[in-house]
Formats: sequence, structure tokens, C-alpha cells
Amino acid sequence: MADDASWVADAMTQAVPWVGTAGITFGSITTDRVEAFLPDRSDQHNHVGGPHAAVMFGLGETASGAVGLAAFASAGDRAVPLVVRSEIRYLKLAKGDLRAEAVLTRPAGEVLAELDAGTRPEFTVDVTITEAQGVQTGAMTIVWTLKPNRR
Repeated sequence: MADDASWVADAMTQAVPWVGTAGITFGSITTDRVEAFLPDRSDQHNHVGGPHAAVMFGLGETASGAVGLAAFASAGDRAVPLVVRSEIRYLKLAKGDLRAEAVLTRPAGEVLAELDAGTRPEFTVDVTITEAQGVQTGAMTIVWTLKPNRR
């Protein structure tokens, strides 16, 4: 189910100060898909005039975290989301403003059922990074886990 989760934008900005520092904003936010935007800033450029690799990575990881928060906020009292591993592919030199689209690849209900069964579930978020003209400049795969809280 893709319920509106627009509250996540404020939650991300408050919980992760870097989001505001970097200038990341959010567009559409649902429980299975998030859009995040990064304005072009010369102080975040690399040696070839595009956004630094770390900034692109941060945008994608932030979008993936936002979709995880939207999907699994109901489990916040019993588990904490943590990144297990990430992969990024830089496909083309990025120029200008960037957009990241993060998509949850498993139904949240399956992940929560595993958590309820006493396991430490993992879930994957795929991220596509594009520049303002819609050209894809990067792709990420981020694997997250819901680590049960100790009682």
C-alpha cells in the first residue's frame, strides 16, 4: 500500500542534520517510493565541475532512508533501521540539480512479518539518480536491516 507519508520530509530534516546542511528537499513520499532533490551548489562540486561523488551518494542514501522510514515507522518502538551495505554506480557526469528516486523492492508487510517472527529482516531499496534534464547519472542499491531493540 502506498499511503501518503509526507511527514517523513520533516522527520528526516530533524533527525539527520546533514539533510538540511546539504540542501536536500523532498517531493513525493509514499510507503514504497520517495523523491529527493539536491540543488546544484558550487561548494559541493568535484574537480570536473559536477556534484562530488559523496554528495551524490548522500542524496541517494537519504532517499533510501526516507522510504525506509515511511514504510517501517510503525516498527520504530521495537526496531531500528540500519544500513547493511550500499553500492553506487556513477553512470554519467552529473551537472545541475539532481533528483533521486528510491523504491522499496519488497512489500513492507513481508519485512514486518519477519521482524514479528523474531528475525532480523533485510530489505533492499533501489535508487535512480537523474539530473534536471532527466538523464540518469547514478544508480544505487542499499540493503537495510531492522535491528530489533534489546528488551
